[in-house]
Amino acid sequence: MAAQAIYRRWRSRTFAELIGQEHVTQTLLNSLRAGRIGHAYLFTGPRGTGKTSAARIFAKAVNCLDPQNGEPCNHCSICVSINEGRALDLIEIDAASNRGIDEIRSLRDKIAFSPNECRYKVYVIDEVHMLTDPAFNALLKTLEEPPPHAIFVLATTEPQRIPLTVLSRCQRFDFRRVSMANLLLKLERICAQEGVRAQPEALAAIARHATGSFRDAESLLDQLVSFGIEEIKAEDVQRVLGSAPEAVVAGIAQAVISGDAAAGLSWINEALDGGVEARQLTREVLEYLRGLLLIKNGGARLLSVTPEVEKSMAAQAEALSLPRLLRAVRLFNGASNLLKTGIHTQLPLEMALVEASMPDDVAPAPTRSAPAAAPPREAMPASGSQVRSAPAPRAAEARPAPRTTQGTARPGKLPEPPPEPPDPPGLAGRAPEQRKPAPPPGPPAATEQATATAIPPSDEAGLSWLVDNWGRVLQAVRVRNKAVEAFLKSCEPISVKQGVVTLGFYHAWHRERMNEDRNRRLVEEALSEVAGRPYRVECKLYEGNRPEREKQKQSNRREEALNHPVIRDAIDNLGATVVDVQ
Repeated sequence: MAAQAIYRRWRSRTFAELIGQEHVTQTLLNSLRAGRIGHAYLFTGPRGTGKTSAARIFAKAVNCLDPQNGEPCNHCSICVSINEGRALDLIEIDAASNRGIDEIRSLRDKIAFSPNECRYKVYVIDEVHMLTDPAFNALLKTLEEPPPHAIFVLATTEPQRIPLTVLSRCQRFDFRRVSMANLLLKLERICAQEGVRAQPEALAAIARHATGSFRDAESLLDQLVSFGIEEIKAEDVQRVLGSAPEAVVAGIAQAVISGDAAAGLSWINEALDGGVEARQLTREVLEYLRGLLLIKNGGARLLSVTPEVEKSMAAQAEALSLPRLLRAVRLFNGASNLLKTGIHTQLPLEMALVEASMPDDVAPAPTRSAPAAAPPREAMPASGSQVRSAPAPRAAEARPAPRTTQGTARPGKLPEPPPEPPDPPGLAGRAPEQRKPAPPPGPPAATEQATATAIPPSDEAGLSWLVDNWGRVLQAVRVRNKAVEAFLKSCEPISVKQGVVTLGFYHAWHRERMNEDRNRRLVEEALSEVAGRPYRVECKLYEGNRPEREKQKQSNRREEALNHPVIRDAIDNLGATVVDVQ
């Protein structure tokens, strides 16, 4: 007969043995003592935290012939048959392999039959989130109104994948990850009962690798016991897991702190030569740096390390500034991502170490940092907007030089305000050299502000500009959202008045979609970007004669094409004809 695994021999048999889940066991015990037994329970939590064990204990407790204050006795025929896995009234279903509607229909057909020897039939459905949607629908009615002799216990690691209609019909219990102290407590108890000698450092390494899972810790201990060694050491655990020694990981962190890249590279190559994979080493360095970060910010209680290791890490955290620590975490995290797809097995890790070891004043800027702040918009003249020099006044018409604060209108911007009115009569007769010189150009900020806030001299001029530049507006919208650009192709600007652009839509549905706040704001951003000043957008249903306007647009496009020099030359010299204009 094959030997039973440690995790099966040491499976919890009473609620008191479920270490670290007191918030669950106490509630279940109280309901059992009061006789308030529900028809459906949902146990959720990480793997190896006791969900299935709790379901079996609960099945024993509700059927036990001699319960002890809510706990199963583990001596009656019912408890013994459940412990030995031969009870006919405890039905365990693995939803990962029985996930279809046919399996659930079969369960629904059999649930009506009375129990064979127990008071209740208990159905334990493990990994219930793996059921298909039709299977959940088939289970729903039975779960809502099961026979009085049936109890459902659903277990899952992903409760978010279970339909709300199922969740609402169950009493939910959330199992927590087991703490480092509780893992060590149970490992020490197992070693004492099994006659296994293990160093405390080895048990700590097992518990740390288990990450809060009893089953993982017990399985790893079972694997180490199979080696047949007299005493389990930390080196044995590292060899089984393929992990780096703690001294190597701590040495890499110390190299980052002291800025000694050579020592860090030496530690890395020592670990890789010892058979540790680069990705595994990077993960361990990241976990170590996370520990330093927790200590640095007062979260030492969250660490899963021995007091001696915590003391050593606290000294390192004290010697490392928080900005450098955060930079090191980002660098090694980036190296971990690069190692997933990179060709070189260790280069990203070595690069991260070298850069993390650099002092702050010489470290290169992060490759994904925000772009350098551009100089203020007011300080940069726009393309083609050189400040004009004042033209020489004519003798017959003495006029002041144009104000340089206005600048030349940018390409694509709205037309400038009309020119300044002529000087008063008293100044008109003065000679140019006697006139007061023009004031020096104002600051660039004033120039840009004047241009940005300029209002078109008339609604017709603003509308004409917008029609001419409508293609640029569509392009700016396309960059943001192609669907919104498609809506805009079924409209046209019909008015520009006091900073409000009115768009006329050919179809009511397109207008309704564009009236949504998100879409309208997107168009306003694109329009303001092209125009250089803020605009609001209003969407209306177009009431004009669309065929006439389309015909006029097509005529204008054809006239522009015929007047183009290249096309005119082709017509005159080659006898070409214009067939269509798009």
